[in-house]
Amino acid sequence: VQLQASGGGLVQAGGSLRLSCATSGRTSGPSTMAWFRQAPGKERDFVAAIRRRGGATVHADSVKGRFTISRDGAENTVYLQMNSLKPEDTAVYYCAAAESHIIMSAMRSSTMYPFWGQGTQVTVSS
Repeated sequence: VQLQASGGGLVQAGGSLRLSCATSGRTSGPSTMAWFRQAPGKERDFVAAIRRRGGATVHADSVKGRFTISRDGAENTVYLQMNSLKPEDTAVYYCAAAESHIIMSAMRSSTMYPFWGQGTQVTVSS
């Protein structure tokens, strides 16, 4: 599975961005896709995840109510709509995918995702 993330950029605090992650390499598509982010000098943190079948989602507490993960099943593309952005949202955002089923309680763990995109930079200025 190959992942291509796009949509990052520079935005002022309070603004919005929409990230996209397109997949290729499998006809059926990954079972679960997720977004993680990594700020300079910090660990990679979970942002949101979504299941292909059923569309169940999980969002990190830090982004609930501001970010929304969604998917286009026909195109095997996942989106991250980011609203009310804050300077602390500044990071490189990575999309990740897993072909095997992941239970809900494990969807926040980066170790469950064997496939990763190249990352896209999001910078929020104050």
